[in-house]
Amino acid sequence: MTDNQPEIATWTAGDGYPIHVARWPTIGPPRARVVVLHGVQSHGGWYHNLGRTLAEAGFEAHFPDRRGSGANRLDRGDTPSMARLLDDVAEYLAEWKAKIPAAPIALVGISWGGKLAVITAGRRPDLVDALALICPGLHPRVDVTRGERLRIALAYFFQPKKTFSIPLSDPALFTASHAGQEFIANDPLGLRAATARLLAASRFIDRVVRRIPPKVHQPCLLMLAGQDRIVDNAKTLAYFETLASTRREVINYPEGHHTFEFDADPSRYAHDLIDWIGRALNRG
Repeated sequence: MTDNQPEIATWTAGDGYPIHVARWPTIGPPRARVVVLHGVQSHGGWYHNLGRTLAEAGFEAHFPDRRGSGANRLDRGDTPSMARLLDDVAEYLAEWKAKIPAAPIALVGISWGGKLAVITAGRRPDLVDALALICPGLHPRVDVTRGERLRIALAYFFQPKKTFSIPLSDPALFTASHAGQEFIANDPLGLRAATARLLAASRFIDRVVRRIPPKVHQPCLLMLAGQDRIVDNAKTLAYFETLASTRREVINYPEGHHTFEFDADPSRYAHDLIDWIGRALNRG
């Protein structure tokens, strides 16, 4: 068994930005490395059960907080550009790939992080050996209003660091668990507002997401929650089926909610993910 708490480190991105990373090491050489990209409001601290379970199964788990979110206090809720967000992911993966080239990497995108994950898999197949999407925000049911979208667009050109509320203020969107809702509501590291630059970057990312499927050839997993109030499951599944990968697998959780980590049995999706990674990488 591994320790119940992750190792905390600061990784420096190519532009000098310090990024908080929670890493769950394994006892002995890891079977593979699993890098998990969190959602727009969440951060690595939401997923301790997943990290611990991955490590106990022999998979070294990495949870980098997206710049401006989670434990990253600098430039809160902001990003210089879409390209910088994608560079952060690619640079982090490349650094670990260079350390041990033979060790495979599984990239996991949760909610909004699924956008960055699928683009990275398509653009940098040399860095991603398997791709898992957990309730990915590729086709969200929740969005800003048309009027707010216009205000964001204007601010992007004239006040790029002006902040706007992220339309996920109700914790019940994430989970039906009262304890989980209380945790989200009181989470001091949760991101509740974003700059016009980050929100615009998300729109630009959406455009790339629509074009990337022909370039995604890795083994791919899609996990969907039947009670998801944030993601449009039908559209997400249709999108997933357009990926070029010939090894696609879908797991449905009819009673699950958007954030599996707060469900009654969070170990279920964690072990399903572990089993799939093992098969996808042919590592047992």
